[in-house]
Amino acid sequence: MTARSWLFVPADSERKLAKAESVPADILILDLEDSVMPANKPQARALVAEFLQGRGEDRSRTWVRMNPLGSPDGNADLSAVMRTPPGGIVLPKSGSGEDVESLGYRLGTYEAEHEHQVGSTRILPIATETAAALFQLDSYSSCGPRLAGLTWGAEDLAAAIGASANRGENGDWTAPYQLARSLCLFGAHTANVQAVDTIYADFRDMAGLDKSCAIARRDGFTGKLAIHPAQVET
Repeated sequence: MTARSWLFVPADSERKLAKAESVPADILILDLEDSVMPANKPQARALVAEFLQGRGEDRSRTWVRMNPLGSPDGNADLSAVMRTPPGGIVLPKSGSGEDVESLGYRLGTYEAEHEHQVGSTRILPIATETAAALFQLDSYSSCGPRLAGLTWGAEDLAAAIGASANRGENGDWTAPYQLARSLCLFGAHTANVQAVDTIYADFRDMAGLDKSCAIARRDGFTGKLAIHPAQVET
């Protein structure tokens, strides 16, 4: 199945988690990273673990965005959610295919420990959030079957390089972020996996979202990240 809509759901909100169950997104991404304040992360992990336990076979369309690999929060995320594994892990701040392979090894350890099928948890790296990562987008082609796709992000990349903006006056990505987007697209196709376009941040602007989706489809992306249930249908 090609997953077109990937909806982020803040993992520290019981109300939003409950609402997400009725949203027809192809993939729900329970977010333990950017949308959760540090003080709320332990509670969010517990909510995600409970949510996964109640999903049964529907866990295949329930993914989790962890905190960065190797960080204390990232380690705690994996320990909490892999008791009842999600369909996949969204990996932020991925530096290269090596990070995917490292995460895959750890997932396999948890899968075996909790008697789940080894290799069943897929990985979607956010592959453009640091400057160095842009030079590694061909490295994902050797990651193996856990790799489900590649996606990109502009906000963390802009912060990493000290940019004052990532869009021009007309709303289009400026040249550095057009490059990051293109490299992600070509990296995904080189690895023969899905190319998933980044979010359209203004969830009230449906005309702008429609245009963004049409451009992504035209260029060769096969899915898109969403931040609000209202964006899923488009």
